[in-house]
Amino acid sequence: MKTGGKLIVEALEANGVDRIFCVPGESYLAVLDALYDSPIRTIVCRQEGGAAMMADCQGRLTGKPGICFVTRGPGATNASAGVHIAMQDSIPMILFIGQIAGHAREREAFQEVNYKRFFGDIAKWVVEIDRAERIPELVTRAFAVATSGRPGPVVISLPEDMLVSEVEAPKALPFTPVQTYPGAAELDALEMLLGTAKRPFVILGGTRWSPDAVADMKTIAENWALPVGCSFRRQMLFDHLHPSYAGDVGIGINPKLGNAIKEADVVLLIGGRMGEMPSSDYTILKSPYPDQALVHVHADANELGRVYRPTLAINASPAAFVEAFARRRPKAAPAWAAETAKLHDAYLAWSTTPKTGPGAVHMGPIMDYLESVLPEDAILTNGAGNYATWVHRFHRFRRFGTQAAPTSGSMGYGLPAAVSAKSVFPEREVICFAGDGCFMMHGQEFATAVQYDLPIITVVVNNGIYGTIRMHQEREYPGRVEGTDLRNPDFAALARAYGGHGETVVKTEEFASAFERARASGKPSIIEVKLDPEAITPARTLTDIREQR
Repeated sequence: MKTGGKLIVEALEANGVDRIFCVPGESYLAVLDALYDSPIRTIVCRQEGGAAMMADCQGRLTGKPGICFVTRGPGATNASAGVHIAMQDSIPMILFIGQIAGHAREREAFQEVNYKRFFGDIAKWVVEIDRAERIPELVTRAFAVATSGRPGPVVISLPEDMLVSEVEAPKALPFTPVQTYPGAAELDALEMLLGTAKRPFVILGGTRWSPDAVADMKTIAENWALPVGCSFRRQMLFDHLHPSYAGDVGIGINPKLGNAIKEADVVLLIGGRMGEMPSSDYTILKSPYPDQALVHVHADANELGRVYRPTLAINASPAAFVEAFARRRPKAAPAWAAETAKLHDAYLAWSTTPKTGPGAVHMGPIMDYLESVLPEDAILTNGAGNYATWVHRFHRFRRFGTQAAPTSGSMGYGLPAAVSAKSVFPEREVICFAGDGCFMMHGQEFATAVQYDLPIITVVVNNGIYGTIRMHQEREYPGRVEGTDLRNPDFAALARAYGGHGETVVKTEEFASAFERARASGKPSIIEVKLDPEAITPARTLTDIREQR
């Protein structure tokens, strides 16, 4: 006879879980009690949204579901931000919610929420476990659902009376991973399309990649001399210094790259959905009927033909597809090799930083410095805001598993993600980029980094405004500023108050020494970079935007 709480923990252990992220609550005390005797590491967070984002980041970097536990009502609703990120980004994670006791249902009991309704549109599957003996079955199923097809978040509601009940139950067994492979006829059809193509282009995106899959994709690019772009915030899927790399297909796309995709005659989209952001509002690839012949490879059949009608649909995971196609060779030398080289040269020019700009701090030289000192396996995290342009455009990703950023554009993600990444990969350097507005969304998780001795370095780009919104505001309503100014704390002092290391940079030349001191401190660190609000993008100022209106 075992309690429901014990069965939950045993099911997690059986499925290879090594850590959970949580904010404790009385609704799942039985699970916390069972964790006391478990090798699973419990990482206590400061807000449920941050805990869910940490679970998302683990799923994002490892391909295995990140695990989050929160309490009912406010705890669950706070966590919904992380669930939404995982859904839009196709990330495997499982959110466990302590729920009211069964006898109190439908009475609007203390913190009662119907989670099937609440999470119905932002989770892949939502289930409430009423009977403890079904825990091994349903938890194992949750792992299968979270990782199969298009990965995504699963929400499991745990009534507190179920968790303390004692039952006999079968031993939990691990889930069986499901891989979808391409057929020979589909690969033949793709070979035929490429054999007649004049201007092909490859776009990589989505999840279910691995280091081996990225290596296979490199082989394909070299065999066929294909130009390769990475979808929005999926840049770690291809080495940016490889001669086939053409740039990121996302917000503020290189105009030369955008034109090359529009003028392509065959587009091979592997793993991604090509949503609103990477498609530039469905203009690079028109929906529902693209101008280009579209070959769409996706692990979930429901995504094939959902937004775009493909010329060739291949229901396969990215890893399985590239493993199979890497064995194919062109029958003749590709005619587009010279164009591939031109696109790479255009990327190198586009990703060369500007050296000056308004104010005393210039982000271009700061990015150049970081490029010179960061190891290739350093993990970079960020949330959302104009500051992220400096990372996406000017950092040259070289390896898989080095980027954690939300394609959903959720603010506040970078710091919780950095905490998670450093917890999972303690031997690697982890750098978080955050704007001042973005940092304050989940800045309290810096305390989690201090509590668990996770020496992340957070670069807070502080311009005193909600920058992206101000940019749009100045374009649409020039000179009528409302609701976008910020009054911020002293971020370096805040870091020290938490028990970390703090630095303030007011001139460009101060950054390098500040970064080295942060590294040497061995503590979680914040480097506040005071950026002139006029420096709203690498190429334009707020005044430019206002006057061009």
